[in-house]
Amino acid sequence: MVKIGILGYGNLGRGVEAAIKKNDDMELVAVYTRRDPASLTIKTEGVAVKSTADLDTGKEDIDVLIICGGSATDLPEMTPKYAAMYNVIDSFDTHAKVPVHFANVDEASKKAGKVGIISCGWDPGMFSINRVYAHAVLPDGKDYTFWGKGVSQGHSDAVRRIEGVLDARQYTVPVPAALDAVRNGENPELSTRQKHTRECFVVAEEGADLARIENEIKTMPNYFADYDTTVNFISAEEMKAEHSGLPHGGSVIYSGESSDGTKHVIEYSLKLDSNPEFTGSVLAAYARAAARLNSEGVSGAKTVFDIAPAYLCAQSGEELRAHLL
Repeated sequence: MVKIGILGYGNLGRGVEAAIKKNDDMELVAVYTRRDPASLTIKTEGVAVKSTADLDTGKEDIDVLIICGGSATDLPEMTPKYAAMYNVIDSFDTHAKVPVHFANVDEASKKAGKVGIISCGWDPGMFSINRVYAHAVLPDGKDYTFWGKGVSQGHSDAVRRIEGVLDARQYTVPVPAALDAVRNGENPELSTRQKHTRECFVVAEEGADLARIENEIKTMPNYFADYDTTVNFISAEEMKAEHSGLPHGGSVIYSGESSDGTKHVIEYSLKLDSNPEFTGSVLAAYARAAARLNSEGVSGAKTVFDIAPAYLCAQSGEELRAHLL
């Protein structure tokens, strides 16, 4: 039985909890929070809610700590800190900063004799694996990644920070013509604007300047300025009825040649009812791998590229060979 601790109990933490319930070889033994533990309500019976002060002792009886809390800016601090004490997993997703984050976790986890698996989820994560497989099999080719249609939590938060906005959801939507061209093996050169559009649904304060809000959204650097963006103002009731979920998904498509003129297209796609629940399921599988690897004496930072598939599965090697090979 793999004993799991969760640090942070937002949407992702609850997604991990749901995944653990589906795995008979895992047990959620504690949820850790940087807030007052009394402020959290855990629905799972018998699960302790603890302060991170308990974690900081380095003596908590857990096999793997899954770090879900905070934001992308928290993980560069928290993951190395706790990698010096426990086997850890995180979903760090700032692609450009992965090498530095990996190095920091590697140093901490090697000193502690622990395993730290970073950047687990679906992108980075499952999408990353499929990009690597495709490049390995067909070195003469090109990969494309399309996200959506789905809710971008970070972009939604950015809209909610605008003055006069009460609530917002932002959907990332692939451009159909771009998808078709890639699937047809045309290997197009696509700009950011040509690959995706963005749709915003906004609940504004009564009397707010809607034109100003729309302009602030569409011109926001690093979020919307490089995309064709549609802004829809709706009521709070419509938001609750039509946009309360967190669906997402997307595709990794690779187009390559095995010999001149012999083309192949590889596609891996996801359609997710719940982004955090699926991400939580990936984190749980890699927690199993971390515990197994560490029991074999392995230490240091790892990514999804370094973990053999058999380490992720509850089934034995014999069962996998008999039923899935």
